[in-house]
Amino acid sequence: MNNQKVKEERSRDSELNLEEEKKRLLAQYDKESNTREWQGLPKSIVKYICVAFTAFVVLINSFWFLPPQVHRASFVAFIILLVFLLYPANRKDQNKVNHIPWYDMILGLIGAACFFYFTFNFQYIITPPVGISHTYQLVLAILGVAIVFIACQRVMGWSLVIVVGFFLAYTWFGQFIPGPFGHGGFRAQRVFEHLFFTTEGVLSVPIGVASTFIFVFLLFGAIMNKTGIGQFFIDISNVLVGRTTGGPAKMAVVVSGLSGTISGSSVANVVTTGSFTIPLMKRMGYDENFSGAVEATASTGGQIVPPILGAAAFLMAEITGIPYEQIALAALIPAILYYVSIFTAVHFEAKKKKLRGLPPEEIPRLLPLILQKGQLMLSIVALVVFLMLGFTPTRSAFMAILATIAISMIKKETRLTVKKLLEVMEEAAKSAVGVAIACATAGIIIGVVTLTGLGHVFISSIMNLAAVITHDYLRLLAVLILCMFASLILGMGIPTTAKYIIMATITAPVLYMMGVPLLAAHMFVFYFGVDADITPPVALASYAAAGIAKGDPMKTSITSVRLGIAAYLIPFFFVLNPQMLFIDATPIGIIQLFITSVIGIVGVAVGLCGYFIKPMEKIERILMIGGGLLLIHYNTWTDIAGVSMFVLAVLIQMFIRQSDDEAIALA
Repeated sequence: MNNQKVKEERSRDSELNLEEEKKRLLAQYDKESNTREWQGLPKSIVKYICVAFTAFVVLINSFWFLPPQVHRASFVAFIILLVFLLYPANRKDQNKVNHIPWYDMILGLIGAACFFYFTFNFQYIITPPVGISHTYQLVLAILGVAIVFIACQRVMGWSLVIVVGFFLAYTWFGQFIPGPFGHGGFRAQRVFEHLFFTTEGVLSVPIGVASTFIFVFLLFGAIMNKTGIGQFFIDISNVLVGRTTGGPAKMAVVVSGLSGTISGSSVANVVTTGSFTIPLMKRMGYDENFSGAVEATASTGGQIVPPILGAAAFLMAEITGIPYEQIALAALIPAILYYVSIFTAVHFEAKKKKLRGLPPEEIPRLLPLILQKGQLMLSIVALVVFLMLGFTPTRSAFMAILATIAISMIKKETRLTVKKLLEVMEEAAKSAVGVAIACATAGIIIGVVTLTGLGHVFISSIMNLAAVITHDYLRLLAVLILCMFASLILGMGIPTTAKYIIMATITAPVLYMMGVPLLAAHMFVFYFGVDADITPPVALASYAAAGIAKGDPMKTSITSVRLGIAAYLIPFFFVLNPQMLFIDATPIGIIQLFITSVIGIVGVAVGLCGYFIKPMEKIERILMIGGGLLLIHYNTWTDIAGVSMFVLAVLIQMFIRQSDDEAIALA
């Protein structure tokens, strides 16, 4: 009996230590997780403020429809209140229980008051003369924009603030820049009127999307998580691939891809699923850097997996005017190729190191698992069905939420009680804060670009630079490479939503002007914005995974790039061949493209791994990688050349190298 108690105590201690480690890693690599600690009555008050906020957003999105400016301004006002309620200025304040400094209370109230002024005086503001007509309005505008900056630093850290601050500084100092990038200068009143009182600044499209599509899908994800679907993903992944070669790593790929599409955060997904999968991989023989890289790459890819994708996909739908369901469909083949690439790399790495799968006793039984929690997958099915029936994304998510609540009632262990629903509403409000404040702050970039005409100047400059290259194909390739580096550099350390807003404003129009289809141009910058999470030197997802695996952060991020190579290659291929995104595609063409692309990405992954039937020589790896790239580029002649190179590499492995090995053995 005493032994049983000791075991239970050790198990509880282990779980507590794991939770503490999760919190530490989130605090280190995910700024959004550094929130105040509330207990007792203050905790309950904060909880019900979050619940009330969620109820308000649901209300204005389903029954009480407000003018867009009023909708957005009231949403930002509540978000600012939550920021200063939840996020301290420093770690010292974070460790104090039930503590909020007086200046945070003042900043929160003033910031909210600025946007509530807009909400309650909307009709007066839009009546001519529109904009700032009194000194106090200018003061409110300056305070509102400044407090948005402070709130962004609290939640996101300095990266986004510095980037947006650079753009804002351009409105004043651009008049001193010679050449095409200079402008005539703007008065403070003109700048802050544009950024605060119009829908081309803080209250622009991004915050409109955050307060509608994104919030509702965050609520949907929170409800799904509360039903226990996360553990179901782990168990079903274990059943599907746990006993195969390198099973634990393949589990990480599957479960992180499934979970990532719901969480929408690379770092949060790494810490949540990685705390289970990384120790399991290390136990089965994978080294710490490879284990961390598998988790980081798979978790990051969750943002490109339909039907939910990341929050930036909703922004893409609003900015481009392309229906969300079309964007989700376009992401299908690239997402499959991404995970086929990781899965292949994991498999052959396991073959090379002779790693086995999990023992049978650690594999759950499929039928009992399906009977117990299989119904939870119906929530995702419901979402897809509603989207296919032509409902808007917001309406589809609301219907899927109701379906999820109904489905949860089938089993006692998944049932959503009133208490759990209140917890869901609290979690949705808290998870919305980071996305919303990033969208509000990044909206300032849109305001600067539209006010100064910087976007047109940037496009003209890139077009003039590209004009030096006479060959159309090489010119487009050069512009794509420039946009890739811009996306990766500007996206380092910045949330995906903000990255996409920046790149959709600056670089996507360049690609569109080059003749790239609108959807392909925006998907290109979206992909590389996601890739920044595993790209050194600021690879936050890789660094978080290295923290769990006790590996080297830089080695882990470099390995992540190798495993996620498909994410760096595929955007180039779908720009050059838009059929991959179902643009002007035929059924036969899609089937052929899919088959050759899958074979091609397997070839690239095998060549980079350096192992197929046996360890590969340099010439075999070159043939595999080269043939794979040619196969991904959908064209009859490149397919023939790619297959030839692929077959030649396999023949060398199977026969020529084998004969050489036998001759050496006989000698």
